[in-house]
Amino acid sequence: MTDMLMQYGLFLAKALTVVLAIGAVLAMAGAATRRAAPGGTLQTRRLDDRVGATRRALRHAMLPGRAFRRDERVRRRARKAREAEGRARVYVIDFHGDLRARAVSALREEVSAVLGVATADDEVVVRLHNAGGMVHEHGLAASQLLRIRSRGIPLTVVVDKVAASGGYMMACTANRIVAAPFAVLGSIGVLLQLPNFNRLLQSHGIDFEQIKGGDHKRSLTVFGKNTDADRARMREEIEHVHDLFKRFVAEHRPGLDVATVATGEHWFGTRALELGLCDAIGTSDDYLLEAAERADVHEIRYRIRRPLGKRITEAGAAIVARLGERIVQAEHERRVAGM
Repeated sequence: MTDMLMQYGLFLAKALTVVLAIGAVLAMAGAATRRAAPGGTLQTRRLDDRVGATRRALRHAMLPGRAFRRDERVRRRARKAREAEGRARVYVIDFHGDLRARAVSALREEVSAVLGVATADDEVVVRLHNAGGMVHEHGLAASQLLRIRSRGIPLTVVVDKVAASGGYMMACTANRIVAAPFAVLGSIGVLLQLPNFNRLLQSHGIDFEQIKGGDHKRSLTVFGKNTDADRARMREEIEHVHDLFKRFVAEHRPGLDVATVATGEHWFGTRALELGLCDAIGTSDDYLLEAAERADVHEIRYRIRRPLGKRITEAGAAIVARLGERIVQAEHERRVAGM
């Protein structure tokens, strides 16, 4: 009995130590969050140098020593000749969207930085991956790309996977859209989905009160009872937003038959090319390799400084997500093995 009590006391001491340690980490994270200065850092790197280094390593492995050195001399002379000519520059920006287009904060800084140095002889390439989301957030992201067009700087959007809905709103601002064969483009439509718990609340004797100042302050509600007038008003708002979306696309891609493609459908790259949703088929890898032959290619990335507390939270969420993926994968493998 005494031994069991000692073991239990030791367990409690260990548990208390862990709790205190976690509390201390959270306290430090909170303090760091309060002290953290807003802002971030702009990072650049030469993509053509990276490609050249990879090719050089491969040539070094394949060619005899004398042939490799001769090849290097030729390559260096060619590079000096290109530099003497004053080659144009290609600026590469990545945009990976989500429902709230949170990457727009970094996009604003990246576009501002590029506009400070780029000329009409240069080019901006946006590697876009965006399945759409909230209208106003993606509208702001599209407006950032329009800043490039308004300065007369050629803008190319390359879609390797998806540019749909708000993502296509961004893509259509480009002078040229390049899409991979199986990239998804289109979905020029607007969608609203809301659950309604009014009957559930009523079945439990719960009343929901809503007081409005203005008849149309809110149309559909999650907890109140929706009327046909509420639904008609919301349908009118959705149609209005869809009409704005169609006008925006028509303005920036005047050759596109908007009536045909603005149905909310999406298409893969090859079909999208036939419909006029993009201008060429290809991947960002091929496009930038070709660009490196004619220009200096610079990748621009703005890293937003995140507070320590947020980084800890995101790291914990990533661990949970990976654990969930492993559980799903293990279950899938178990089912396959049992087939």
